[in-house]
Amino acid sequence: MSVIHLQALDKIRDKDWDGAHQLIQQYNDPLACLIHGYLHRIEGDLSNAAYWYNRGKEVVPANSLEDELKRLYTLADKA
Repeated sequence: MSVIHLQALDKIRDKDWDGAHQLIQQYNDPLACLIHGYLHRIEGDLSNAAYWYNRGKEVVPANSLEDELKRLYTLADKA
């Protein structure tokens, strides 16, 4: 499944947030939930972001969006 995660992250990197959202929302594994939460962070929908990060067994991080994207890529590389 890491291919899906990487595809979604690449879409985010390319600012295709709708495409990333459409791709990742059909998955419910922890990393997909974190990516989904990240997309809601980008949108400024922090309550929805918190919901998805919680489903991914984390809290919304206090890092920058750029740093979080790097962290998500690292997690996807390890998956």
